[in-house]
Amino acid sequence: MEANTEWIIREIIESDNKELENVLISVMIEFKVPKKGTALRDPELKKMSDAYNHSNSIYYVIERGGKIFGGAGISPLKNSKENICELQKMYFLSDARGIGLGKKMIKRCIKKARKYKYDKCYIETMYNMKLAQKLYLSEGFNYIDKPMGYTGHSSCPVWMIKHL
Repeated sequence: MEANTEWIIREIIESDNKELENVLISVMIEFKVPKKGTALRDPELKKMSDAYNHSNSIYYVIERGGKIFGGAGISPLKNSKENICELQKMYFLSDARGIGLGKKMIKRCIKKARKYKYDKCYIETMYNMKLAQKLYLSEGFNYIDKPMGYTGHSSCPVWMIKHL
């Protein structure tokens, strides 16, 4: 890959599905995410473009040189009576970490959440994802003491919210 190849953040397309599934799974395995009660069991991993192809949802991928390095998206928080979106499946391969792409991705997702008129943005994560938590805090997320909605991610013990 050429050194000057630019990073691109763009909306997911159907042809991204298989490569993105592999990226997301490999990052979750790298961080020792439990198989039960986490995104590793989400059926939409196989068809991410379909999972975010509905109202008030969007998923972005990070690409460089034609290769996908990660992504993140928002979708309505499942089983919530409030007007809340969830920042979902934000995972990057190591080459895409620590260079500001996470911050750009969050900003893009939050901008879209505001456009969709959400009141809050919720995220669940793992204890050992300390750098991700630091990033979320720097972008205005705060810890909360219990989960919201019902995501099916019972093994994610860290919950955060951002008021939009």
